[in-house]
Amino acid sequence: MTRAQQQSLFGRRIGVVGLSVGSSAALTCAMEGVGGSFRLADFDRLSLSNLNRLRAGVHELGLEKTVLCARRMYELDPYLDIELHRGGLTEDSIGDFFAVERGGLDLLIEECDTPWVKVAAREHARRLGVPVLMDTNDRGLLDVERFDTEPGRPLFHGLIGDTTSEELRELDRAGTIRLLLRMVDEQRLSPAMADALPRIGRTLSGWPQLASGVMLGAALATDTARRILLDEPVPSGRYSVDLDVLVPARSGSASVGMAAQPEGARPGTAP
Repeated sequence: MTRAQQQSLFGRRIGVVGLSVGSSAALTCAMEGVGGSFRLADFDRLSLSNLNRLRAGVHELGLEKTVLCARRMYELDPYLDIELHRGGLTEDSIGDFFAVERGGLDLLIEECDTPWVKVAAREHARRLGVPVLMDTNDRGLLDVERFDTEPGRPLFHGLIGDTTSEELRELDRAGTIRLLLRMVDEQRLSPAMADALPRIGRTLSGWPQLASGVMLGAALATDTARRILLDEPVPSGRYSVDLDVLVPARSGSASVGMAAQPEGARPGTAP
């Protein structure tokens, strides 16, 4: 990056919602100098089951994830401007998270598991023209929604139809799973994730995530965020860096590249 690009990026504000996967994305952005101001939102605290994917130790169990993430970021760059939303995003707080009167957001990285938050955050982002990135940690999936250049773009590439956050207030567990499957396009899930999703809340406490997938997702989100904030031509779409395809288990050669969802095609049917 040139000095001019570094200075430009330091003047940008990034919002991060959900600080499990989102924590790694925020830290990678801080390492790379992508963003000088951050708004971090999460209501949760560090638990033992988080240590397989968060950069933390047992001495930090019980610490709020917002505080944990901010500490790591300040250790990397004490000049960052970091604002914590320790209760996560709710109907009462989501407006303050996007607050235009306090500078607004230049980009949102959304990595939470709650359907209402996922949809409501995009509704605000679309209304305010804020681009949204999301990584799912399954088959290296990265979602790019350029609400800054496409103000009328349907949420989740149209996969959830006209569903609004208002309709999700009282969604039960079964309804939550059905909606999440629509959001990520059930047909393109890996076999392991397809098996795991129906067991969330039963034999699994939450969305299954591995450190390698989280770190890959952080790299994808940070690289894409940098290019968007530097006004490079990054189109909306669903992109996949699937290591099971790029580094196959069977013998033989494989082409090197990235499976990408081209604009206009149905998500999940990338060549």
